[in-house]
Amino acid sequence: MIHDPHFDGDQVLLWSGDPDAPARVLSATAVREADPDAAPPEVRTLVGEVLFVPATHRSELLRFCAANGIPLRSRPDVWADLLEPFLDTSFTPREQEATLRRLAQAGLDADETVRIRERVGPLMAAYNSLHWDWIHLGLADLLDAAFGTLVPRELRIPPPERDAFLAWATGIANRADGQRPSVPLSGA
Repeated sequence: MIHDPHFDGDQVLLWSGDPDAPARVLSATAVREADPDAAPPEVRTLVGEVLFVPATHRSELLRFCAANGIPLRSRPDVWADLLEPFLDTSFTPREQEATLRRLAQAGLDADETVRIRERVGPLMAAYNSLHWDWIHLGLADLLDAAFGTLVPRELRIPPPERDAFLAWATGIANRADGQRPSVPLSGA
């Protein structure tokens, strides 16, 4: 779900890549903050959405934020830690413990971490069997796997469940802010 943006003054025109979906206009006044250094760069809205732009548009995002007084904020990448077991690499017990500590600091205890990983495991294993990524998987990858066409249809999130899944996933991404997810784990 990386959007192809067109920055224009105090607006961003976003295309989803879906030919059937109309472009979306996002006003600068609807943007809470941005993280141009995230992988991929993120825009967070006042209503809690996390939108992504290709890294090739990083400088445009920086100019847009500067021109419109949008704060830049780097935050812990909760989903990168949650998706670590699905990377094409191995981690030492010490590295795994450090990941669990970071997740605990974001409000995710070990039991919840296991449940989340079990829920997204088949989806992410199928997704990364195509990418062979060994450095980083994050929320953008999860959403690409869940809603895109790269993984088998039976593993993807069906259209009627997408809004709930998106709310659940972004709620978890917002854990670094001390917010609880807006949709419970079993709700999507």
